[in-house]
Amino acid sequence: MEDFNKAPPPYSPPFHMPQYQQLPPAYQPNAPLYPTQLQPQLQYVPNYGTTAITIQPAQIIVVGGCPACRVGILDSDFTCCGILCALLLFPIGILCCLAMRRNRCSNCGAIFG
Repeated sequence: MEDFNKAPPPYSPPFHMPQYQQLPPAYQPNAPLYPTQLQPQLQYVPNYGTTAITIQPAQIIVVGGCPACRVGILDSDFTCCGILCALLLFPIGILCCLAMRRNRCSNCGAIFG
């Protein structure tokens, strides 16, 4: 078994530090922090083939909703002429009555034919 009371070997530096030829200039407290005359520089943002994507908010489409105000609901009504055709020209008049319906908005009152 080894002797645990024995001192470890001396450490050696892992690498040699390079010696610089000149030291950096010393700090000058009275020197201006910014150059006195600024050169105008063009700001150019490089475009690396990217494209801008605009995401539009989702639209909620209500089935049977009013296209004018987008609030009301369309109600289907029969016209007076359609009802008269249905009564006077009974078998074919019902088809005429269904063809002459009109839709009215419950909110704004707009009529869509």
